[in-house]
Amino acid sequence: MSTSTTASVSTHILDTSIGRPAEGVAVRLSARAGQRAHYGQGGDWQALGGSATDADGRCKDLPALPEGTTHVRLDFVVEPYFEKFAKKQADAQQDAPANRDSGAVFFPEVAITFAVKAGEHYHVPLLLNPFGYSVYRGS
Repeated sequence: MSTSTTASVSTHILDTSIGRPAEGVAVRLSARAGQRAHYGQGGDWQALGGSATDADGRCKDLPALPEGTTHVRLDFVVEPYFEKFAKKQADAQQDAPANRDSGAVFFPEVAITFAVKAGEHYHVPLLLNPFGYSVYRGS
């Protein structure tokens, strides 16, 4: 929950290749603060912890952001998800090129970095498939 001195963050993942939430994806949350916290000009990332997506593809227990946070990074560890569900996805997209032939996941991790302001809530959904992804600021 955001306060007047902090921002808050939530996320969820939809696997667009099968039209369902992505369950069991590890999500790590990091933050940095200060006026020079952008564009590599100082401000180290502080790991805050993480969670995993539930059956609805949501992380309901991400850690709170510290006061003074100006930038947030969400790291989604998607490789184990795609490895676990490769058979389901191959069946659901029979006409698409299959990543199972290459033996590797094309995007093993997705890192999303965004700016925040105190008092605001940021919902950042990830739309994911084996060969691409998209993010946006939700509500």
